[in-house]
Amino acid sequence: MDVVSDAISAVRIGQPSSNRLRVGGSWRTRLAPYEGAGFHVVLAGGCWLRPDGGGEPVTLGAGDVVLLPRGAGHVLADSPGDTAGAVPFEEIRTPPHGPDGREVELLCGKYRLDHSRVHPLLAELPDVVHLPNRVGAHPELRSAVDLLARELDERRPGACLALPSLLDLLLVYMVRAWMTEASAGVWPAVLSDPVTTAALRALHSDPAAPWTNDRLAAEAGVSRATLARRFTALVGRPPMAYLTWWRLTLAATRLRDTDAPLAAVAREAGYGTPYALSHAFSREFGVTPGRFRAARS
Repeated sequence: MDVVSDAISAVRIGQPSSNRLRVGGSWRTRLAPYEGAGFHVVLAGGCWLRPDGGGEPVTLGAGDVVLLPRGAGHVLADSPGDTAGAVPFEEIRTPPHGPDGREVELLCGKYRLDHSRVHPLLAELPDVVHLPNRVGAHPELRSAVDLLARELDERRPGACLALPSLLDLLLVYMVRAWMTEASAGVWPAVLSDPVTTAALRALHSDPAAPWTNDRLAAEAGVSRATLARRFTALVGRPPMAYLTWWRLTLAATRLRDTDAPLAAVAREAGYGTPYALSHAFSREFGVTPGRFRAARS
């Protein structure tokens, strides 16, 4: 596994959901804050997105994609003006065509995410990630948008399976596109550094392996001192500290999502015994693995 895949897998819960919205004329609808991440794909026409809290309105055109990684509340509307009187999204019943015959069509959806142990890569995403439709930019994202538009007809064979899978791909492509466009930020810099990237890929590929600084430095093709300096400067913690945090995050994910025995969870996370995992887990999260699992269930 790579860092982006692991970061998403660790927080994702269940399948994404989506709704198709067709509106016209004068309209505005409010989407309440959500414990996950929201997204919109503009399939036709254009509209405005106004985040709660007085954020600057964002104009959205056909083919644009927007991700709200922390599920921030917001309003979608035909104009950037006053948001008073916005109809809850679940109640909007605006006719699909306005007086001028123009129609706006969107795919609006949500990802269920567990924000309690977000990887720092995802934590760095801004509250609103706007990815405009530009010629030649992010071809994978554009292809996913095109495929989604075709699969919205639930009468097509296999559409009910294809749509959730395409929405999962969309999330990966949105994060990728943000990393490509980010002019500043820690993790775009981390994953553009070959030494740190090699070390992270090794740790994520086999987190249970008996890693040491020397072994990891050899994997990255540099000296131990060089690895420690570059990794710590970019990631913000030494390699072995990052490994410990990631192992415990993986253990927490397994405890949340499965009924695997604690001994199996400990082995998969690189701990020799359930006691060793329990001690480290309690130190990191302030609760025993058993109580953590009971609370999550």
